[in-house]
Amino acid sequence: MHLVVESPIGPLGVSVEGETVVGVRFAASGPVDGNGPAADQLRAYFAGELTDFALPVEMRGGSDFERSVWAEIAKIPYGEMVTYGDIATTLGDVGLSRAVGTACNHNPVPVIVPCHRVVGAGGKMVGFGGGLERKRKLLELEARVALERSWGI
Repeated sequence: MHLVVESPIGPLGVSVEGETVVGVRFAASGPVDGNGPAADQLRAYFAGELTDFALPVEMRGGSDFERSVWAEIAKIPYGEMVTYGDIATTLGDVGLSRAVGTACNHNPVPVIVPCHRVVGAGGKMVGFGGGLERKRKLLELEARVALERSWGI
């Protein structure tokens, strides 16, 4: 099943098989269909009400290296950022930073598996399959929500 979910970063195309999310893509077209757990959780995420998705996700395709990068990305806590170099170092070779960036770009389930939380050295905004403006908006949303929660707002 293919859903189109409206969001502050534009319509998201969400591919779901049963209850399992198998794909998310930016700038989707088609009639908006906001039914089901994936749509509900995405709406709650963008409303600042959800910080951890509780959806079954199947990461299809990708090389073994890409899958290892995606697994690391999935561990990044809400509202936090890591660098491409951090992930490369975790995987055993800081020289793989560019390959980490390529793997992030191939993430089949962006937003839910938060590749937007991966930034360049020194926090520099670089690379994002959905465009830097979407990445900035996602990071700003998470920073605002994390701050509000820490203040008890």
